[in-house]
Amino acid sequence: MNYTLNQLQIFLKIVQTQSITKASEELHLTQPAVSIQLKNFQAQFDIPLTEVVGRKIYITDFGREIAEAAENIIHQVQAINYKTLLHKGHLAGRLKISVVSTGKYVMPFFLADFMNDHPGVELVMDVTNKNKVVESLENNEVDFALVSVLPTALRIEKLDLLQNKLYLVGNTKTKHNKSEDVKETFEKLPLIFREKGSGTRQTMEGFIERNAIKVPKKMELTSNEAVKQALLAGLGYSIMPLIGIGNELNHKQLQIIPVKGLPIKTTWSLIWLAGKKHSPVSIAFLNHLKKEKTAIAKDKFSWYENY
Repeated sequence: MNYTLNQLQIFLKIVQTQSITKASEELHLTQPAVSIQLKNFQAQFDIPLTEVVGRKIYITDFGREIAEAAENIIHQVQAINYKTLLHKGHLAGRLKISVVSTGKYVMPFFLADFMNDHPGVELVMDVTNKNKVVESLENNEVDFALVSVLPTALRIEKLDLLQNKLYLVGNTKTKHNKSEDVKETFEKLPLIFREKGSGTRQTMEGFIERNAIKVPKKMELTSNEAVKQALLAGLGYSIMPLIGIGNELNHKQLQIIPVKGLPIKTTWSLIWLAGKKHSPVSIAFLNHLKKEKTAIAKDKFSWYENY
């Protein structure tokens, strides 16, 4: 056999995504290139690794065993790379962070300088909803998580990074009366909710419940971007984090609707399990944030203070 590390990485990604198309996108390769590498890799085995039914690819039991072995090999190669960098005095290793979906507008700015200063650090960042973020933290699958609503069922430690502000937002086609009662404002608007498990939805539902607001009509969408596009199209209104709509407000595509009790203010916090034994990479990242978080917030999010 004469398979390459590149073939192992491509095959593992196909197994993880269950799709040649998705694998090619995540690896930043063309679909034909991935297909050719898969064909060349499979040709070295007498037992099929995959089978195609209709237009969908399925991994055989033998293929899954090979994928598990491939993953172990790749981890060992990464360990060799890390050891080489460490021997040269460079920080090396993997940093795993789980981020709630609107946190994708925050976390990259707090990572950029650290990652640029330490090219031996490999970043794995999963962007998903709050429930899955908390689950990955509880299972100790990640080093850190970024949330705006702290989990109550876990013993955690935290580092606060940035204030989070949530406003009632809609497009700019309709003028709204600033003197309207809260209930009157909300009860005549079609509201758009995030999916269950979202921290933004949890905050929005808390506001509605506290004010005893009846929601006559609502929609549910599964990402912050989807909600934003629905607002731009005029489908309705939503309580949204300011962090994700700065450009739309600046270009007057969306407007903040003044409502008593808003904005709701929470905090973007980096959290980790209490008592967790951090790797050298995690410790270095925490130290970096403790030193630089105020300067990063001032440099990257100064526009925030205008609202």
